[in-house]
Amino acid sequence: MEYILKTNLLTKQFRQQKAVDGVSLQIERGAIYGLIGRNGAGKTTFLRMIAGLAQPTSGEIELMGIHSKERGIRDAFERVGCLIEQPGVYKNMSAFENCKLKAMCCGVYSKDYVEEKLTLVGLSDVGNKAAGHFSLGMKQRLGIALALIGEPDLLILDEPINGLDPQGIIEMRDIIHQVNRDQHITVLISSHILEELSKIATHYGIIHEGRLIEQLSSEELMDKCAAKLVVVTDTPEKACMVLDDFGDVDYKVADNQTIYLCNHLDDAADINMALCGAGVAVQSIGKKNESLEDYFIELIHKA
Repeated sequence: MEYILKTNLLTKQFRQQKAVDGVSLQIERGAIYGLIGRNGAGKTTFLRMIAGLAQPTSGEIELMGIHSKERGIRDAFERVGCLIEQPGVYKNMSAFENCKLKAMCCGVYSKDYVEEKLTLVGLSDVGNKAAGHFSLGMKQRLGIALALIGEPDLLILDEPINGLDPQGIIEMRDIIHQVNRDQHITVLISSHILEELSKIATHYGIIHEGRLIEQLSSEELMDKCAAKLVVVTDTPEKACMVLDDFGDVDYKVADNQTIYLCNHLDDAADINMALCGAGVAVQSIGKKNESLEDYFIELIHKA
């Protein structure tokens, strides 16, 4: 497994406050990694360090196999495209002029190259309209076009759907999919909207008060949020013995009182009778279907 990014206890402290507190994560090459957290959780500060825009207080970054203490780390940072906070555009210049200027800074002077990036993000037909008169969605798309110039291996997007209307969110989602699928670019995207990220992300990291509290794949997240039968009892060990005898029951013990059943969801009455018949005091039994947002809120509450 090849990782395009690894961090080890990455920390950024401002006076007495740790905006990022010992974050260690790994991102596979080719992934769309969703960094989830409430506003103020430390997402933007973390992304700025990964993009080389902020110096960590402590900890380490390994980017494209190059350690942050190695001489080649500057070259690695140049292979990162980013849209963090507001797109950096010249408001009196057109989309083409903005992208042409960025391309020239990267040593590219082809008009077709610039037009290719604008077509990718859906800005090929805006003509000479000044970027200062663009809508929010158009500015976000121009920011992505600028980030893609230079052919980055890693694209960092900080809250790119924030403030967009439903149509703008769909367009942004399509752009990210296309960039990842067709250009084989790894994407690290931050958001506080888990339901939207779930439509594109392959992996997730959940950050709270500067700390990474969970890291999981999309399959693992879907499994955690899948419908399940929840049994609450003071004697889970005894209940497990009954479930083993009941039949093909797929269950797991969540804590010292709770058991999750992933199948037999419509057999709650029969399972309750079997447990009670064996002397297991069942406090409650019922079906639970947790939304992604509920899971996120519950995780943050526990943290």
